[in-house]
Amino acid sequence: MLVIPAIDLKDGQCVRLKQGRMEDSTVFSDDPVSMAGIWQAKGARRLHIVDLNGAFAGTPVNAEIIAKIAATYPDLPIQIGGGIRSMENVEFYINVGVSHVIIGTQAVKKPEFVKEACEAYPGKVIVGIDAIEGMVATEGWADVSDVSAVTLAEKFADYGVEAIVYTDINCDGMMGGVNLEATKELADHSPIPVIASGGVSKLADIAAIREASEASAGGGIMGVITGRAIYEGSLDLALAQQLCDEEINQPD
Repeated sequence: MLVIPAIDLKDGQCVRLKQGRMEDSTVFSDDPVSMAGIWQAKGARRLHIVDLNGAFAGTPVNAEIIAKIAATYPDLPIQIGGGIRSMENVEFYINVGVSHVIIGTQAVKKPEFVKEACEAYPGKVIVGIDAIEGMVATEGWADVSDVSAVTLAEKFADYGVEAIVYTDINCDGMMGGVNLEATKELADHSPIPVIASGGVSKLADIAAIREASEASAGGGIMGVITGRAIYEGSLDLALAQQLCDEEINQPD
């Protein structure tokens, strides 16, 4: 299981939001490129980058910074979300060296776009499902739909989606732990591997997610995204990844 550090970009800075509120942001760095290097040095095997401005604008806004991160660390896989609403957006990110694109809003509003992207770039498309009390939210979490997270995930079972990033918005940035029940329910019902996100605050949260993954009846939980916890120091990225690796390597 991967422990994936998050870099959320707002106005060119590395920030963390609380429950997706743009007005409730904390700036952790004004140099996202260097921050990516810090996480790589601490053992990150993948980065999760979100263009927050892009998510609200509906088109990439911080694309130049993301391209620079990809060029600076060519051996570090990057998954990028926020404002990816067209094949041109997908093509741009793949061409600058991003390993995976995350489609969120368009996955709800235009599911055929996900299929088109999967066919054009096999193995490089992730669907981002952000939910409030189990219902999918879009447009940078500004709009809550009448579609459940489980229903949406099941829709993409045959599309060739690489993974689903599942974020519980009420937990995100709050440091109160992951919504383990909802995450496990999604992992049980979806044949697509899930990447958990929102609320990770300590090593025990990582252990709980890993345990839930091992008990999953579906595609399992392949990773967990962490943001505020590693920036504020309540979670050590290297130790968290070591915990996951040790569990995997233990003999039966």
